[in-house]
Amino acid sequence: TVLKKRLVKLVVNFLFYFRTDEAEPIGALLLEHCRITKEEENVFSISFIEEPERKYCFECDSEQQCQEWIEALKRASYEFMRRSLIFYRNEIQKMTGKDPLEQYGISEEARFQLGTHKQ
Repeated sequence: TVLKKRLVKLVVNFLFYFRTDEAEPIGALLLEHCRITKEEENVFSISFIEEPERKYCFECDSEQQCQEWIEALKRASYEFMRRSLIFYRNEIQKMTGKDPLEQYGISEEARFQLGTHKQ
């Protein structure tokens, strides 16, 4: 295990990482099909379903900062956003009797359907 100090920036579902003295990112993690795990008090990790043996560990300055990062990263994936859209669309439809996306020309056939993939 090699520890390196990096700055990170979350943009939608990409976690970019930078050397502390450079403005351009040296890499990025696409936060899809990944698992965010609390490791220690101020440490969390990201691992990917396709490569579970490889783990990226991140140490934060505080427990609160660690929790904030974990929550933000869990909400960053396309799958989370898709499930949220489906949930809120259904809730609004139950409350109002109308599909909130119908006004945007999204037909019944084009609905965002939940897959059978279980996590």
